[in-house]
Amino acid sequence: MRRLTALLAGISLATGLGAGAVSAADDEVIVGAAIALSSILAPYDDAPFKGAQLAIDDINAKGGVLGKKIKVVTADTKSDPAQGANAAIAVIEQGAELVLVTCDFDFGSPAAITAQGKGKIAFSLCAGDPKFGVQGIGDLAFTMGNGTPNEGATLAEWAAKRGWKKAFILKDVQVEYTKSVADYFKGRWLDGLGEVAGEDTVNGQTDTQVPGQISSIKAAKDAEFILFPGGPGGPPIIRQIRAAGIDLPILMPNSLDGNYWIEAVPDLSNAFVLTMGSIYGDDPDPAVQAVMDKFKAKFGAPPVTSYVLSGYAIIEAWAKAVERAGTFDGQKVAAELEKFKDEPLVAGLTTFTDEWHINLNRPMLVIEIQNGKHKALERTRVEKVPEVKF
Repeated sequence: MRRLTALLAGISLATGLGAGAVSAADDEVIVGAAIALSSILAPYDDAPFKGAQLAIDDINAKGGVLGKKIKVVTADTKSDPAQGANAAIAVIEQGAELVLVTCDFDFGSPAAITAQGKGKIAFSLCAGDPKFGVQGIGDLAFTMGNGTPNEGATLAEWAAKRGWKKAFILKDVQVEYTKSVADYFKGRWLDGLGEVAGEDTVNGQTDTQVPGQISSIKAAKDAEFILFPGGPGGPPIIRQIRAAGIDLPILMPNSLDGNYWIEAVPDLSNAFVLTMGSIYGDDPDPAVQAVMDKFKAKFGAPPVTSYVLSGYAIIEAWAKAVERAGTFDGQKVAAELEKFKDEPLVAGLTTFTDEWHINLNRPMLVIEIQNGKHKALERTRVEKVPEVKF
């Protein structure tokens, strides 16, 4: 809690911006962030929002977008979906042409729906549910996150490459993202890769004790690893699994990227996380490492999650689309974004189409955790993307 309190204070200091009256000068264009600046989701929105600020600094240093410097305004959703629409209205009324929304479909969609209704591009900082886009919000909604079909299938294929054949699936039913990763993992895993030795469900928000789930894992005696797509309540569950003497490898998606929670599971080992990039100074991609170095120089410490890359890439992508469209008009900018095909962005090769405004086949980096220390292993790209189902 001390780390979270300090982080939330840092967010306030880093932004230095409120939802007071701001208007765009003739030589400015406004980006509005209707995101969680406080409460439980703030750690998820913090890194990508700061990444967006880094990209804005870089773009402004080169003259801005269509000759206009980018200015940022913010409104705090307080990690409450009910506040999302109000936050979006607050930044749009201040002239926002691009609205950044929270790093989750459930929490970010209210703000995105509001932006859609006002004809503005909305970009989730990192939502992974495929509904974030045309299907669930509208044609002006995009996310720089990796789709859950991509994450689930990538984890399945990577596990198979390690020679594992039998999985235990511990499905966190807290939000659509965590449920979806587990479902897509299972679909790809059973598609000729391996078997399910056992499975159970948990709610990371309400289940503070998990003796039943631990019994289920122990009962699956031939399981070779655990697939655990956990949300914010995931670390205490991992701690209980290890305290019960279960040392099976644990595979986790991007939701458990970062070092902000590692103290909750002292000396965690034999764990693997799928990420956009390494925040630990060892990313094999020089462009990624350059952003990490800029982050530390600007904010005084490394980022707590790799989502800094998604925030940077949103501004990078939007600026490219605006320049190609020759306008800030939402519909025309969206049309240019839909032309992206393996567009090289700092978050990775990025593809959007008129059907999908989320990445379904982006390479991702596997991070190994041993004795509480993180190490970048390799980037891997899914070979067979599952069919997206709702």
